[in-house]
Amino acid sequence: MKLQSSSFSDGSPIPGKFAFCIPHNTHHVCLGSNINPHLHWGDVPSGARSFVIICHDPDVPSQGDDVNQEGRHVPASLPRIDFFHWILIDLPVTVNVIKEGEFSNEVIPKGKSGPSAPHGARQGINNYTDWFAADKDMSGDYFGYDGPCPPWNDEIIHRYVFTVYALDIEALPIEGKFGGPQVIEAMRGHILGQARLTGTYTLNPVLAAK
Repeated sequence: MKLQSSSFSDGSPIPGKFAFCIPHNTHHVCLGSNINPHLHWGDVPSGARSFVIICHDPDVPSQGDDVNQEGRHVPASLPRIDFFHWILIDLPVTVNVIKEGEFSNEVIPKGKSGPSAPHGARQGINNYTDWFAADKDMSGDYFGYDGPCPPWNDEIIHRYVFTVYALDIEALPIEGKFGGPQVIEAMRGHILGQARLTGTYTLNPVLAAK
């Protein structure tokens, strides 16, 4: 399979309009347009009956003590964990293009509704659900796509991996609210093919200037 995007090329920086947060001169960051990028895939394996799209950041700090703290940095040596930004399942095999802004075109405090999505697909909850759990103004279930917002004091540039999976079933056997790990487990034994596209993003002005 092949996965491409007119929004950014593989290995290149993701433009700010696709991010949850963008740089700000006095407040470090502010909310971005949060538009989902364009995606197009081809060379689909014979027998495919549905698609799953997952976007995750594998570079999220495993500890949050230094995250976005004045006078401190998130060290590059800190172990990193996955943060899921988008989980889209049960996408019909007749669909092989996602348009810019088709699934997200703004930041919605407390999260977008779900799991119902365009094309009869379903969307899981992303990890902003956990990130904002203690914030009374932002807490909620964040369904669908919400873009990059890495720590503005992180010493590394984050990667955002978009993966499309071709499955041999029309619908994954999961119900209710679900996240990335549940979908990955449910796909086991059903993946006929997959393709990846990786973009990068940083809110650290020192890294952005290099």
